[in-house]
Amino acid sequence: MTHDDILRDARDAFERASAHEAEIREEARDDLRFARLGEQWPEKVRRDRELDGRPCLTINRLPAFIRQVVNDARLNKPAIACHPVDDGADPQTAEIFNGLIRHIEQSSDAEVAYDTALDFAVTCGFGYFRINTRYARDDSFEQDIVIERVADPFSVYGDPDSTAADSSDWNTAFVVDSLPRAAFEARWKGAEAVDWSGSGHEGAAGAWGDGERVTVAEFWRREAVRRKIVALSDGQVIELSAYEAQKGLFDALGVSIVGAPREVASHRVVQHVVTGAEVLETVEWAGRFIPIVPVFGEELRIDGRRRLRSLVRDAKDPQRMFNYWRTTTTELVALAPKAPFIGRKGAFETDAEKWATANVQTHAYLEYDGPEPPMRQPFAGVPAGALQEALNASDDMKAIMGLHDASLGARSNETSGRAIMARQREGDVSTFHYIDNLSRAIRHAGRILIDLIPKVYAAPRVVRVLGPSGEAKLAAVNQPVAVREADAAGQVREVQRIYDLGVGKYDLTVRAGPSFTSRREEAATQMIQLIQAYPAAAPVIGDLLARNLDWPGADEIAQRLSSLLPAQVRGEAPELGEARAAIEKLSQALAGANQKLEAMAKDQALETRKLEIAAFEAETQRMRVLGPGGPAR
Repeated sequence: MTHDDILRDARDAFERASAHEAEIREEARDDLRFARLGEQWPEKVRRDRELDGRPCLTINRLPAFIRQVVNDARLNKPAIACHPVDDGADPQTAEIFNGLIRHIEQSSDAEVAYDTALDFAVTCGFGYFRINTRYARDDSFEQDIVIERVADPFSVYGDPDSTAADSSDWNTAFVVDSLPRAAFEARWKGAEAVDWSGSGHEGAAGAWGDGERVTVAEFWRREAVRRKIVALSDGQVIELSAYEAQKGLFDALGVSIVGAPREVASHRVVQHVVTGAEVLETVEWAGRFIPIVPVFGEELRIDGRRRLRSLVRDAKDPQRMFNYWRTTTTELVALAPKAPFIGRKGAFETDAEKWATANVQTHAYLEYDGPEPPMRQPFAGVPAGALQEALNASDDMKAIMGLHDASLGARSNETSGRAIMARQREGDVSTFHYIDNLSRAIRHAGRILIDLIPKVYAAPRVVRVLGPSGEAKLAAVNQPVAVREADAAGQVREVQRIYDLGVGKYDLTVRAGPSFTSRREEAATQMIQLIQAYPAAAPVIGDLLARNLDWPGADEIAQRLSSLLPAQVRGEAPELGEARAAIEKLSQALAGANQKLEAMAKDQALETRKLEIAAFEAETQRMRVLGPGGPAR
């Protein structure tokens, strides 16, 4: 396919995508500006009020509702768990997959990508994050997988023919970006700086207004292809290309192809970086999915077209009413005339200047004429009707979004803890579909990672993997490695294993729950309650309780408590338990012998001391008998 053909296909696909999303994007921009930028007054109304010198207040309550949903998801992080599916998959290799995915998420700040996408989904109806590859080091050809955030969701255009909720069926996609002209010329030397443009998207000049930027687009396309697979002598079924790439390893293991290759249906993904004039780059993507993942808000299909709605879409009118009635209240109170003084004619002739300024200045005294003092008219009071309408608008916002005072941390009518938690749970349930959509997107991201990992980490190498609690270790993949394992009889022996990431089929699940730190604290609390209810469990689970406590020396305490448990409870091999028991018995015998030696030494020292005392007493008696002058006569 020539560059002209690619550009023609890209323009046609972009026109269809932008036309399909035009209404969605217009509504999403209005939601974003309304909820986050506070542009909540119609421009004509604002201008007229400002010209008349009247107040135009914006008391934006929507960000608090948005943060409630987004931060609830931050407290309950979705986690990807990989599981073996067929007999070619290995549970221990699945743990390598899990640890590698955790490492990818940590090293690339995937939490930022997830949170940003969900924030946009709640605010304007959709957000995105993407999966990419980059070189592990500047002096290496090894690549790592990264998860990147999409800071501008309006830069992504999905497949208009997609029906899946997680973009797994996307066949086209665009990512439009604007670069400084100097950066463009440095990266693509000699390329013509012509903006990529199309209906529904503003070019560099329209977006920035200085003409010093160039707009480029990533055109992603997925096509159906046929791939060849082969059956191996050890029962595995892999792609022919994967076998050829690792033929040396299979030959060393004595594994060969059995039978003839077979063709199967698959997909090929290609990325083209284009401008309005030419194709700058063409990259063959290793995976079979377009690596851009949407996080949708509330999804509807009407007349065959997808509609995406945000949390604040239906709450904009109550927010406008709230602004209007609070502004009206402020205006009525601030601009109400001062209550005047009323008196008979001539009562204000004395101190006339003070009486004229009595409503705006404070005077120590005021003199009046006549027998009766002037009287001030009573204040009309705060406009109760306008305040009530503002309260009604506030309640309407809460009812529409399903988040009431208890969910926002404010005092409500509920008094008992159970009632407050029940109302909070109602708020969580009413907005749970946003968090569930994030879990759905992360599930597809995990599917992309499982498909991509065997191809990016195909060569023998050592990778860093993370455990559930964040502990890091190194694992050798796609190469023989010696490990110590216990067989069915409990004997520990050294065996050769290969954690081959390209062999077997793996599936995944996503579970949303508290982070490991909070789960560990919750586990410690539950264990303490169990020990209080059943004290006999303390010797058995004492080491587990200490390991979940967060204080200095907790691991050492756990190790000491664990050493007191029987070998069967610790999960040790019987031989190791017997050896440990023999060592403990010898240690006890040695301690007893040392005590006996110490006792014997003490007894010998006592006898020596007795002899010394006896000799001293004999010498004393002899000298007493002799006296000062010698023996008695």
